[in-house]
Amino acid sequence: MQSRTLSASIQRALLAMAAVSAGALSATSAFAQESEEDAATLDTIEVTGSRLKRADIEGAVPVIVIDRAQIDASGDVSVADVLRDSTFASFGNFKPQSGSSAQSLATIDLRGVGSGRTLVLIDGRRAPTNPMSASSGTDLNAIPLAAVERIEILSDGASAVYGSDAIGGVVNVILRKDFNGAEVRYGIGSTEVKGGDLQDMSVVFGSSSDRTRVIGGAASSKRGMVFTRDQIGGQGLGVSTYGNNYYDWDNEEIVAVPGFDCTQGSFWVTGSGTCSFNFNSVAANDAKVDNTSVFVRADHQINDNWSIYGSASMTKVETFGRYAPVPGVVVVDDGTPNDINSGVACGAGGCAPGTTDGLPTYYFHRFAAAGNRDNWTDTTNSDFLIGFQGQLTDTVGIDFGMRRTDYKYVELGRGYIVANLANEAANNGDYILTDPYGADPSVLSGIQATISRDSRWTTDEIYALVNFDLFEMGGGTSNGVFGVEYREDNLIDLYDSLSEAGQVLGSSGNSTSGSRDAKAAYFEWLLPFTSTFDITLAGRFDSYSDYGNDFSPKVALRWQPLDTLTLRGSFGQGFRAPGLDILNAKTSFSAEPVNDAASCAALGEPSTCQLQVDTYFQANPNLESEQSTQFSIGAVWDPLEWLDVSLDYYNIEIENTIAQITPQAIINSDLDPATYGPIPPGMSITRRANGSIDEIIAGYANQGTLETDGFDFRANTSFDLGKYGELRNQLSVSYINSYEVDDGLGNITEFLDINGYPDRRAGLYNTWTIGDFTAGWNINYIGANGPVGGYATNDVQLTWNAPWKGTITVGATNVGDRYPELTAFDGRPWNFYLYDAYGRTTYFRYTQTF
Repeated sequence: MQSRTLSASIQRALLAMAAVSAGALSATSAFAQESEEDAATLDTIEVTGSRLKRADIEGAVPVIVIDRAQIDASGDVSVADVLRDSTFASFGNFKPQSGSSAQSLATIDLRGVGSGRTLVLIDGRRAPTNPMSASSGTDLNAIPLAAVERIEILSDGASAVYGSDAIGGVVNVILRKDFNGAEVRYGIGSTEVKGGDLQDMSVVFGSSSDRTRVIGGAASSKRGMVFTRDQIGGQGLGVSTYGNNYYDWDNEEIVAVPGFDCTQGSFWVTGSGTCSFNFNSVAANDAKVDNTSVFVRADHQINDNWSIYGSASMTKVETFGRYAPVPGVVVVDDGTPNDINSGVACGAGGCAPGTTDGLPTYYFHRFAAAGNRDNWTDTTNSDFLIGFQGQLTDTVGIDFGMRRTDYKYVELGRGYIVANLANEAANNGDYILTDPYGADPSVLSGIQATISRDSRWTTDEIYALVNFDLFEMGGGTSNGVFGVEYREDNLIDLYDSLSEAGQVLGSSGNSTSGSRDAKAAYFEWLLPFTSTFDITLAGRFDSYSDYGNDFSPKVALRWQPLDTLTLRGSFGQGFRAPGLDILNAKTSFSAEPVNDAASCAALGEPSTCQLQVDTYFQANPNLESEQSTQFSIGAVWDPLEWLDVSLDYYNIEIENTIAQITPQAIINSDLDPATYGPIPPGMSITRRANGSIDEIIAGYANQGTLETDGFDFRANTSFDLGKYGELRNQLSVSYINSYEVDDGLGNITEFLDINGYPDRRAGLYNTWTIGDFTAGWNINYIGANGPVGGYATNDVQLTWNAPWKGTITVGATNVGDRYPELTAFDGRPWNFYLYDAYGRTTYFRYTQTF
């Protein structure tokens, strides 16, 4: 069992306050300050970062809101695309990609600390967990954009309120509730790059009375598949040992198979004479994605004191991806038709005809004659919730309910090769390595397999919280919240039996399963000492059935020395529980794309080439939870009616980090341990005599400490131009001052300005409204990182509100048709997570309301 250790003073203070229930982290999205008199008349609301309701004034922790107008102005068709442009997505986000074991997944990574350390909520409750990569966070594709009213981003830790994962921040997706009438929407978009075209359709309806509100709808969005050859960098030849080569026992080198024509199809000859395969010519980069959803939400006022609410949604995401033909090692026995008779056993002159060398022949082969690998995925996510709210007394309210989420993922792959059947066909002479295209079709069919994966994550949850007024203080009523939660999580992720046995070439991943119970109790307490100064306190105890306990405290304060100036700060601790998937996964194989200068040199290619290497990923059942400590200070100032600004500093330290040690990270540590630190225990890299990589052992580990700090700046202006309309501007800048990783062995690596780690992101959003027309111009900027320079794109949009309640919108994202620099990153010629390379995307959208 593991228990969180607190400093004695913090623990005593917070546990004492728990006896009377406590604390609140107050936050809001608005920058403008209200006067003391106005604030007294404001309705109380619940905002992201707190379970406690309070007046809508600038709070002690920063919350940024992306409202419906901004969502529509973005031209995006999914929640994932909207959040990719956020300045808090410091190092980019994972998105659906062909060739991934989580082909349909889209996540959000705040502050660059990892998507698994970013908590996503839907209306204040945890979003469903995806089963195909559970430790990577929430799948944003499971949330229909048409149902979204706004997105709130809490750029501060919140484990004291929400529990595990809320380290880098919290994204709270608020669904529509107040809607009367009907809305029909249709949009299309066309990318400059072939294949990435967009389409979105939705129908939303709503009705309300004095006691009842109902809203529902259906939505569909699509993005086409983009082949690597059609994107920048994809015209270059893909470099792979797995073309048609064999291991030469005499020289201990990989050389081309004699007698094979390495100029046919997508095969080609490298500078060293080896036979490579151009996977860029046939594989897709972006997977095709179709997203369909239905949703409904309702609440009813039973009487003056009690109300019932509920919601139901179902989202179906289908993807299609194409990978290059299977790469793999074919082993043929000594003396068989495909055995190449040369080796140490026969001497330097080779073997005489009819003799053998006593050694097998290892072929590094691409099964191009069997065709490409095609993968289809089908995810279905259902989410059902019912709850009750009521007033027990004038000062005590209660909210309780239950929820069930069920996320199913099914994957089907064709064109894969069964290793022992391929070896058998090669040994029998049915599959000749010098003439694979000449093989009988029945032989090619006989060595192939259709692979499958069946995954499911279910969560059953019950919750209850009580909010109450305690006593009067100088600044008003001191109120608190006390809540409890119970959650059962179950994961099943099953691969087909051949894949489990490691018999399938060209696939990766292996089965895992697990279950856990999670119990939690939390409190929040607001202490308004004066009308201009208050402190909020929070604490949460979480107990997990599979690894132990954690306690997360937090304290935040707000001081308003002037009507136009608010100072704020917070200090807290948090945690991240190890994921069920990585605790229990079986060892899996993958031919991972990497860059390694020695391996490139062995192939006669430039040192920057990308190639695939044998990689084995292992589970780690001994992982412990991560522990974080963070603080922030900031100021909000609105000196003029048309101007408000804010500046916040944050510092996050994460100890005992759970990290996926990637093959590229292991290579970097092997080549430059002074910069990247040593290879973690349990991981390894094996090289051949010529320095090229033979195999890599990778996986997850608790690895040292990550510490990052930086600043967030916001400036909003609003100008009334009279007959010339209204102009609004929003400037957002997120700057990372430091991003250090300490491996625990005395090696500290500063990642900023290394390729993939920009120190800043910025966005400038401008909207001009005059009459029935609204024009928008957005600028998105990503700072320089390593050899990659700064990158800015411009988006434009024009909207006309027609007199028949129709809205016509035309626009273009990346109107300048800008593309990222060609600097290799994670097996691709550019950073796939940080940039998109669709080029200019023009779109049209029509909305009709009734």
